Amino acid sequence: MSSIVLFNKPYGVLSQFTPEGKWRALNEFIAVKDVYVAGRLDADSEGLLILTDDGKLQAKIADPKHKLEKTYWAQVEGVPEEAALDQLRAGIKLSDFTAKPAKVRLIEEPAGLWQRDPPIRFRAAIPTSWLEIRISEGKNRQVRRMTAAIGYPTLRLIRAAIGAATLDGLALGQWRKIDGSYQDLQGRFNE
Repeated sequence: MSSIVLFNKPYGVLSQFTPEGKWRALNEFIAVKDVYVAGRLDADSEGLLILTDDGKLQAKIADPKHKLEKTYWAQVEGVPEEAALDQLRAGIKLSDFTAKPAKVRLIEEPAGLWQRDPPIRFRAAIPTSWLEIRISEGKNRQVRRMTAAIGYPTLRLIRAAIGAATLDGLALGQWRKIDGSYQDLQGRFNE
């Protein structure tokens, strides 16, 4: 069994233990030694980050060929029509690669969602909506680039799950350490 740390990363925190410039780092939150990030999350994104002490597990979680599905909640500018969402479902061409087909649907604002600090910009004339987007890739800023490509820029991005690991029971800035394996992350995790 490997040590796995599940962390609900706030906005403005880097996926590393050393701060840089205006960004904070994991060392402010996680008091576990010898764990490493398995799959990054941009400083301006929030939500689930997995760390582990097992290098092979770390590589497997981060590698798209192992198809560990990642679930994101994206607050976008505007309200996408099904035709726009169908472009994501079909796989969308971006400047440097074609994103594989995503599972995507309009959702209500997730229940119990924390306030972002700082809040997103608000414009009375432009509504926002929430999408749930599931992908097994994880290229740099992929979800943001995908929603922008269909004309609905992402204002706020939260990773809600990686495989069977979720944010359930983790307040913003909180972490939980468990013992587990890749198989647990594939589906037996929350049983």
